[in-house]
Amino acid sequence: MIAKTLRKKRELLLNWFRAGGTLSSGVVEGFNNKLKLITRKSYGFRTQEAYEAALYHNLGALPEPKFTHRFF
Repeated sequence: MIAKTLRKKRELLLNWFRAGGTLSSGVVEGFNNKLKLITRKSYGFRTQEAYEAALYHNLGALPEPKFTHRFF
């Protein structure tokens, strides 16, 4: 059973050896943690579009929109 799974994932496993061990899953884990944090912060959003906008602004480093009012 394990051998069958390893055969199915053979190419993916060999990629790590071809890269010389320089690849790490740390980047993916960091990205997942950012997504979880943004999801927790956007708990009160009413629409999917607002949630997507929060993701784009946090992950895409987009500029903040200009407000029509000034807050002092």
